[in-house]
Formats: sequence, C-alpha cells, structure tokens
Amino acid sequence: MPYPPPLRAPSGPRRRSLLASAAGAALLVGCTAGPDSGGSSASSAEERARARAARDSQALLERYDAVLAAHPGLAQRLGPLRAQVAAHTAAFAGSATPAPSKSPSVSHSSTPVPATEKDALAALAAAERTLADRRARSLLDVPGELARLLASVAAAGATHAYLLTKGAK
Repeated sequence: MPYPPPLRAPSGPRRRSLLASAAGAALLVGCTAGPDSGGSSASSAEERARARAARDSQALLERYDAVLAAHPGLAQRLGPLRAQVAAHTAAFAGSATPAPSKSPSVSHSSTPVPATEKDALAALAAAERTLADRRARSLLDVPGELARLLASVAAAGATHAYLLTKGAK
C-alpha cells in the first residue's frame, strides 16, 4: 500500500513574517529619509528635536529620582531602569557618559509622587508609555540617525512601562 505524500509547509512567507517585514520596512523608510536640501533649517530642526528629547529624558529621570526619594524600597527594582533613562538623557545630549545620579532628596520634578509604591510604579509606567508613544509618532519628522535613536529609546520606554506594571495586580 503506498504511503500518502508527505505534508509540505506552504511555500512563501508566513503571515507573521510578512507583518514583521512590513513593519520593519515602514520603520526603515522613516529612519533612512535624509534631511531636506534646506541645509541649516534641517539641522536646526534636528537640533531642536534632539534638545526636546534630552529635556523629556531629563524630566523622566527626575521623576525616577523623586519616586526613589519617596519610596527607597523600590531602589533595587528601579535602579536599572533609572540607569537606562540616564543613558538616554546622555545620548540625546550628545554626551558619552550618563547623567550622574542625583541626591534622592533633591528633585526638580513638578509632578507629585503617589503615596503608595504601587501607585508610584503605575505613574512611572504611564510617564514611560506616554513618552514612548510621543517619540514613536515623531520618527517620521526627524532624519535617520536621530530617528533610529528615538525608535530605540521609544522601544526601551515601552519595555520599561511593561516592567513597571508587571506583577502589580
């Protein structure tokens, strides 16, 4: 009795591969768009975008410091995330070294820190998510290298938001 023909995987790419490729292509198109031929106006727009990103990262860093000052028990959990935000701040500022850790008792953040650790983590997660979303939306408005940096930092921010809310039920 003959055996049935072996099952073959469908030829061509899978749906997930297509979706990932499309998303990657869209990001690549946005990231590799060169500056306009306007010369200095394009570079000044890039400088403004970079300065805004540095200010946003600095403000987020200050929020981490304020939460750590109010809830020192979160130091182990927040330390690595805060260090990454400091590195992002330095990257946008064009500095090779991350912003130094501020004294936990000094913060210029105008946002009050929630009274409970759970609420403080939720507020940090919301701030990370909001900033990551804003950065992702701005990718098409900036030239290649800055767009790639913004995309990377936006992805890190989304990951931070997830980590801050993980297990917070």
